[in-house]
Amino acid sequence: MESFLKMQRGGECVLDLSPRSTVGGGVEDVYGEDRASEDQLVTPWTVSVASGYTMLRDPHHNKGLAFTEKERDAHYLRGLLPPAVLTQELQEKKLMNNIRQYEVPLHKYMAMMELEERNERLFYKLLIDNVEELLPIVYTPVVGEACQKYGSIFRRPQGVYISLKEKGKILEVLRNWPERGIQVIVVTDGERILGLGDLGCQGMGIPVGKLALYTALGGVRPSACLPITIDVGTNNEQLLNDEFYIGLKQKRATGKEYYDFLHEFMTAVKQNYGEKVLVQFEDFANHNAFELLAKYGTTHLVFNDDIQGTASVVLAGLVASLKLLGGSLGDHTFLFLGAGEAGTGIAELIALEMSKQTKIPLEETRKKIWLVDSKGLIVKSRKESLQHFKQPWAHDHEPVNNLLDAVNAIKPTALIGTSGVGKQFTKEVVEAMAAFNQTPLIMALSNPTSQAECTAEEAYTWTEGRAIFSSGSPFDPVEYNGKLFVPGQANNAYIFPGLGFGLVISGAIRVHDDMLLAASEALAGQVTQEHYDKGMIYPPLSNIRTISAHIAANVAAKAYDLGLATRLPRPADLVKYAESCMYTPNYRNYR
Repeated sequence: MESFLKMQRGGECVLDLSPRSTVGGGVEDVYGEDRASEDQLVTPWTVSVASGYTMLRDPHHNKGLAFTEKERDAHYLRGLLPPAVLTQELQEKKLMNNIRQYEVPLHKYMAMMELEERNERLFYKLLIDNVEELLPIVYTPVVGEACQKYGSIFRRPQGVYISLKEKGKILEVLRNWPERGIQVIVVTDGERILGLGDLGCQGMGIPVGKLALYTALGGVRPSACLPITIDVGTNNEQLLNDEFYIGLKQKRATGKEYYDFLHEFMTAVKQNYGEKVLVQFEDFANHNAFELLAKYGTTHLVFNDDIQGTASVVLAGLVASLKLLGGSLGDHTFLFLGAGEAGTGIAELIALEMSKQTKIPLEETRKKIWLVDSKGLIVKSRKESLQHFKQPWAHDHEPVNNLLDAVNAIKPTALIGTSGVGKQFTKEVVEAMAAFNQTPLIMALSNPTSQAECTAEEAYTWTEGRAIFSSGSPFDPVEYNGKLFVPGQANNAYIFPGLGFGLVISGAIRVHDDMLLAASEALAGQVTQEHYDKGMIYPPLSNIRTISAHIAANVAAKAYDLGLATRLPRPADLVKYAESCMYTPNYRNYR
């Protein structure tokens, strides 16, 4: 991936540490959010010490009925709460019962967002303790519907909205955000939200959801997270004609106007928050996503989850699946449906890992990987008409117009779907995979669930229970011929929270491909024989905090090895250090 981006940026490498950058930053634990501060008394500061009515309306400090008798006296809460004193565990039990009463998933999402705005620690307590149940609610697939209806369900703003109206004043806008110690920013321009297309300003649901997972799954403090939406307009006619649309009602800015605006934003971010703030680009259109990653990769700490996060989590699944398939990565052939950000990003990381394992040049390992786009198999005869990020995948082969013919011609071991279009892995395609593979690997990665290339049940049924299956959105276990199969979920939530946390705890100033490989290896190492026996190539999400700690430690170790870490001295045990730095949602005792 770095080799491709290096070409884009004229030969400049991440490790060159461009002189256009400066080092700064550093964050104190103001709210008592880390595990190390759990037993310490905390002063509930806002502008002054929070107390009384204002304290009950501050989500950082509000504990609802869990305020103790002593705290109610000390902070002028007498009479403002009913007399009962509840534990956080009892509050959690009550709220989970309430959420389970809702039959409509979007209502569950709204209930969770309202809780986050009311009582931050209780929100994260619910999410951490019930991650497998609530992850699909606060993120994909339900967040997709939430973004589509964001104008209608909008209650109070979350994060920062930067529109073209703020051109020339972006630094001033960032300074309006009350927190100064920002460590992770997730930013979108809303042009390619999941598989749903251009949702403009309503794409804010994605940064909000991603950062909730950075905290719940990765341990990054909520106070250090900032969701941002860049509003440069929308080309979605339905939104432009919607009286409730919350964004700019104009066509998207493009070209120089767009890139100048993004450059002002990136400059303001570094000026306001320092060198070590991680900027995650999220759901940008393909042409902009690659351009931004190439442009800022050597000057900022930047990461694109659609390109790099997806690649890392899929590579982890492939590495883990070798225990079931046999051989090494280099022994297998891969065919992708979809040649956008996700497809080319995954392909490049697989080729990079193959090259690392076999010492064969990257140009050669790429030849084991084939991509199909909307016009058919990507081959050399099409090279001149291809977008720049597709060109490395144009191999020698006669033209092939459709997926089924490509499968029969290439005979891949693994079929990977990143097309964003549902139902593309037809019965004929999957049966063809099963015809020349004893154990075909089928990865239907497009989100949300409605856009998956095939379902788990279809994959297991059409291969007579021989497939290893994973998807982007969750599917229920499938029983076939008396055996229970547990589909894997190649969810980016396995990777980006731990990766981001590893960058934060090491004080990394750049993201390097070796860090992505380190994250993949750490995730694959968490799959046990018990998981393999069920056909799983990913560990259960219920263990995600432990998984994230190991990923963070691996990533941090690589940052130190590459000379990109600034938090010195290097901790002796990075796993223990990561665990001690993780945010915990347990209530603190107030003075």
